[in-house]
Amino acid sequence: MRSIWNGAISFGLVSIPIKLVNATESHAVSFRQIHTEDGGRIRYRKVCELEDREVTQAEIGKAYEDADGSMVPITDEDLSHLPIPTARTIEIVAFVPEERIDPLQMGAAYYLAASGAPAAKPYTLLREALKRSNRVAIAKFALRGRERLGMLRVVGDAIAMHGLLWPDEVRAPEGVAPDAGVTVRDQELDLADALMDTLGEIDLADLHDEYREALEEVIAAKSAGETPPEAREEAAPGKVLDLMAALESSVRAARESRGGEEDAPAEEAEVRSLRQRGTPSRQTPKETGGKKSTSAAAKKTAAKKTAGRTTAGKTVGKKAGEKAAAKEPAKKTAGRGTATKSTTKSTTAKGAATTNTATRSAAAKSTAKSTAKKAPSRKRSA
Repeated sequence: MRSIWNGAISFGLVSIPIKLVNATESHAVSFRQIHTEDGGRIRYRKVCELEDREVTQAEIGKAYEDADGSMVPITDEDLSHLPIPTARTIEIVAFVPEERIDPLQMGAAYYLAASGAPAAKPYTLLREALKRSNRVAIAKFALRGRERLGMLRVVGDAIAMHGLLWPDEVRAPEGVAPDAGVTVRDQELDLADALMDTLGEIDLADLHDEYREALEEVIAAKSAGETPPEAREEAAPGKVLDLMAALESSVRAARESRGGEEDAPAEEAEVRSLRQRGTPSRQTPKETGGKKSTSAAAKKTAAKKTAGRTTAGKTVGKKAGEKAAAKEPAKKTAGRGTATKSTTKSTTAKGAATTNTATRSAAAKSTAKSTAKKAPSRKRSA
């Protein structure tokens, strides 16, 4: 790997000669600009505005444009004499736990390679010290015309450095989160947890750039004079469901993709806003339950009334047997039984029949007793 910067790591009074090497590479497919009519290559040429001619790279330097438009030339010699210690040095300023570093600050990654045999011992010392402390080193360094912040950590047997943004270069997330207050229910969190568990973990090495692969297939097909592969048809949008239904469908789909068995196929869903708090989602079961409770209470009340009326009818029947007009109370009791029949159905009818029978039996017994009392008095008078 070609080094892009040479310098040294300053670790207190210890100096470690190193080379800076890019730790990442891009596999993106690049394009050239062409003239669509004839396929000619479009090129950008560097032209001097004053002389109106193209200049070579050796003739090009740096300059700072002032507010009035004038140019202030800056040479490489000017940059090499900057009054900062990090011009050719990665100066370690602190050691902190890795979790203290906000991932938003992390930028390009580099490997720090030991430069020469004298750098092997101090390089290994710094690497092992970082391992044993479970911390990372925060350093300052100058690269490409500006001072930068970096984080040194151990990767395998090497020391890697991540370029960091300065704290004031990271924007605050103002106006990013939703303004409206949203409440998430426990049931929704449970489904979200189930979806996370179903998706599970994955080895990042198994992930690949599908867009780049498809683009390479198109390029290969056109190079061979063949028809490029057609794009996949997008699935039709599913039903508009609420958040709970969307989560349930997602869990089913994730389980099916992992080889799980489900009774019903998962369907695509779009998420819409949740119902406002305090609005019941189901009204029918509550109404039905209320009707059942009212009907049961009515039956109990009617049964109590029927039992009371039956007892009263028996008492009236006994008293009416001693009088000649015993049939009149029986008729009233029967009338009450008939009125109650429309409310309590068969239960009241049975009560009315019992009342009539009891009344007639009581009247017969009373008449027999009266006749038995009169017979002895006639024998005495004879």
